[in-house]
Amino acid sequence: MRRKDAEASPEGTAAHLLIADDDAVFCDALAAAFVRRGFRVEAAHDAPSALRLAERCPPTHAVVDLRMPGPSGLELVAQLHRLAPEMRIVVLTGFASIATAIEAIKLGATHYLSKPADADEIQAAFTREAGDPGAEPSPRPLPVDRLEWEHIHRILGECGGNVSATARKLGMHRRTLQRKLRRMPPPERGF
Repeated sequence: MRRKDAEASPEGTAAHLLIADDDAVFCDALAAAFVRRGFRVEAAHDAPSALRLAERCPPTHAVVDLRMPGPSGLELVAQLHRLAPEMRIVVLTGFASIATAIEAIKLGATHYLSKPADADEIQAAFTREAGDPGAEPSPRPLPVDRLEWEHIHRILGECGGNVSATARKLGMHRRTLQRKLRRMPPPERGF
């Protein structure tokens, strides 16, 4: 856990940012960027540590990695939202999927960003209040391997992260499912 302080937020209030990510180097770089923006910053590298920090002093903003050791970032989002419903929460992940994005928003996240994301993108996500009706849909359908990956993650979410239950529901051997879950997500667009 690491704490960095600054005088005041850009909005003139005492903005307090909690970063929950198991990548210590990323946490340090992001913390330094937000201290320069006037935030008081605390960091944790797993969900239980982040929750303890938040219970001690609820932050106004949080950046939560989806995949950390122990409980998932989605569980942490739900707990942070219960603790402080007005908290602005941005979920970051290198394993983005439609299913986890939907769940993150349902659980109380303000926004969901794919890694790599920089401090400017994260700060913009904190202030974003509505969707973009002008966003263009992809001109191509998702490739089959991406559709499979999305479907697997949607079922995994429905099963509460239980791999065995997900494998049964998909009619797939558990080891096969585990291999598929370890893979990086395929690209969203065909070539």
